Order: sequence, then structure tokens, then C-alpha cells
Amino acid sequence: MLIKVQRAIQKMAKFGMFLLIFFSYYTLQNEIPSKINVVAGKTEQFDFKVPVTFSAKSDEAEVFDNLAPKMQGDEVTIHTNDVCKISNTCDESTTMVCKLFGVLPIKEVSLQVVPEQSVVPGGEPIGIYVQTDGVLAIGTGNVTGFDGVKKEPAASLIKSGDYICAVNGEEIETKEQLVEKVNQYGADKIDLYVRRNEEYIDVFVTPVLAKEGGYKLGIWVRDDLAGIGTMTYVSDDLSYAALGHGVNDADTSSLLEMKDGSLYQTTIVDIVKGENGTPGELTGVINYRKEYYLGSVTSNSEVGIAGKLDALPVSMQENKSIPVGLKQEIQPGDAEIICNLNGERKAYTILINEVNYSDTRDKREIVFTVTDEELLSATGGIVQGMSGAPIIQNGKIIGAVTHVYINDPTKGYGIFIEEMLND
Repeated sequence: MLIKVQRAIQKMAKFGMFLLIFFSYYTLQNEIPSKINVVAGKTEQFDFKVPVTFSAKSDEAEVFDNLAPKMQGDEVTIHTNDVCKISNTCDESTTMVCKLFGVLPIKEVSLQVVPEQSVVPGGEPIGIYVQTDGVLAIGTGNVTGFDGVKKEPAASLIKSGDYICAVNGEEIETKEQLVEKVNQYGADKIDLYVRRNEEYIDVFVTPVLAKEGGYKLGIWVRDDLAGIGTMTYVSDDLSYAALGHGVNDADTSSLLEMKDGSLYQTTIVDIVKGENGTPGELTGVINYRKEYYLGSVTSNSEVGIAGKLDALPVSMQENKSIPVGLKQEIQPGDAEIICNLNGERKAYTILINEVNYSDTRDKREIVFTVTDEELLSATGGIVQGMSGAPIIQNGKIIGAVTHVYINDPTKGYGIFIEEMLND
């Protein structure tokens, strides 16, 4: 009987060890970044507070100036307390293998040498106007025909998120042009040239003569979008980035595919404080007059909008550039966000709670809590419109605000600044 109990205990111990290794493996997959940027000529320590080592083959280790003496065979092993000197002459990527306890391979990590960068941190509110690349379909509906019968001519043919680019081979850019072409061809079946999920297809729809006059397709459409956000940074060449997340269409929830866009100065006129379960927002007025034009919007991606300014905004001309902080430099602890709520650009204190390196964090790599009493009093924490506000720690710009906790506006998420710079 005693022997059976001992065997059972041994089996449980082995199973427990298996589970420990399995969950350690899974956890470390998310604790170690898949890509690490390092600056040429600088020193680096790969300390992610977990029991791992990094190894690189001899032909991959040229990126390190001071590790040749540690080479064993054709491989060099880097421990968390090793200080690595990054070569000034190497500008290529290196692959390192991350190993648990120096034995069990966890994942491959790409090490990329990048130049040292500095940018002017933003914090200023901006007005954003973008035009869609084609006419965006946001849904279909009924059309009451001239005979009083309800019909839905585009049902199952046009999908929410489609971009209508041409009618019978004639290119269109606006919803007015779409209406004009539909009425031009009358009751004849027309060929809509549609972009759907990056593929182009022909969709044939027969318009309906509406009761109130004119021919209709029964498609709800949009060709532009406007909103406010916050400037994140401006580079020496006046290129900029903002928002920290893409501009999405409110109805389709998809990233807006844009053809052109403009940036304008804006003024915050009201603040709706955030409450648990209800996000607050900044309300601003966008002035589209020529003298308030700031620059172009040339791209809209998952990490925000970017483009080129005509000139640095007056409110930012006294701001000095500061170094860019890489993700491995970010530590839980005190930091600041910069924003302009009432005509004055100010820094507000926050506490960084977590730094996440998982590839699935969806622009929520930095988790923080607002600790500044003035900001909490004014906004309740993070509100819509503050997306893009730069996050500063130890004199470096490390990220940008992206989202708010819906159930707790005192907490927010941020994206690594290098994600925006690399886009």
C-alpha cells in the first residue's frame, strides 16, 4: 500500500513539473518581445526579470563589440546581468534564441540596430479630416419604389466595409458622383467596381426608381470623416505621428482606407468627464480656414496617422526635442503624459503598472493609472480625444496614450513609441 502511495505521489510530482514547464513556456512567450531595437554604440542589458538567457551564433554576434571573449565554440551566451556594447559598424538584424534557465528554447528574438533618435513631443489637440479611397459602403437598406413596393436592390451584393471605386468603368471619388452616375444610367443594371478586403470585384446592381424621385441603390455610404485627437511627436523634418491607433469607421469598425487627409488646429471647448462604464470625451472645434491648416495626413494605420507639417505649430515652437526611449527601457513606476486641455500644454503624472511585450496586446503594451489630481479633477482620467498624448519617462518619450479602461477611466493603455516610429 505504501509503495502505491509513493508511486502516486511521484506521478503527481512529474505531472506538476510538466504543468510548471508548460505554463512557464507559455508565459515567457509573452514576457519576452519578439523584436528588440538597440542603438548603435550604446550599451544594453537584456533583463526582462525572468530566468532566461539569450544566445547567438558567432556569425550573428558581430553586433556585440565586447562579447568575443565569451564565445564558446560557435555560440555566445548572454545573461541578464551582462552589459553588451552594441557595435557602431553593424546595421543589420541579428537573431537570438531565448532559453529558459539557459536550456529550454522559448522563442527566437530579432535584434535590430537602429540609429539614436530624438523628437519633439506633442500633446497638442489636432483636428483630423480624411477622405476615403473610394466611397465606403456602411450598410444596405430598403428603397420604397415609385410603385409603393419596398425593395432592397443591393442586399447580399454589397457588404459593409466595401469601397465603391467606379460605376460602369468610370472612376468615382465622392458620394455625390455615385448618385450622379446612378441617375445617369437609370433603371439599367450597373457595374459597381468594388474593393473588398484588398481585392477588386465587379458587383452588378439594378437601381430602383424611388417614390420621391431619382434612382437609388439602397446603399448607405460615406466618403469622408472628421474628428479630434492629440499630436504625439514631430521630427526634425516636420514629419509627425498622432493618435497611437488607427482612424476607424464608426459604423463598420474597420480601419478607414484613406485617399487624402488634412490636419488642422483645433480648440477644446468642453470636457465630458469619464465615469465607470462610460468613457468621457474632449469636444473640440475644427477650423477649416486656410490659416489653421497644419499639414497633410498621408497614412492611416493600426498605430495611428502620420504625415508632414507645413510648419511647427506656434504652441510647440518652444518645445525641445527629447530622446526616444526603447521598450526595454520602460519600467513600472512614475511617468508623465502631456496634453493640452485648456489652452496650456502641461505634463500630468501617471503610474506605469505593467509593460507587456506580447505580440497580441493590440496597442495596449503600456498599462498605467492617472495619479495627477488636477487631471483627475478635470477629466476623471483618460477620455476620448486624448489618444496620441505622449508618455514620458526619465526624460525620454516612450509611448503614446491609445485607450481608456471603460470600467475605470483613471486607467489607460499606451503603445510603444518605437511602434509609431517604425510604421
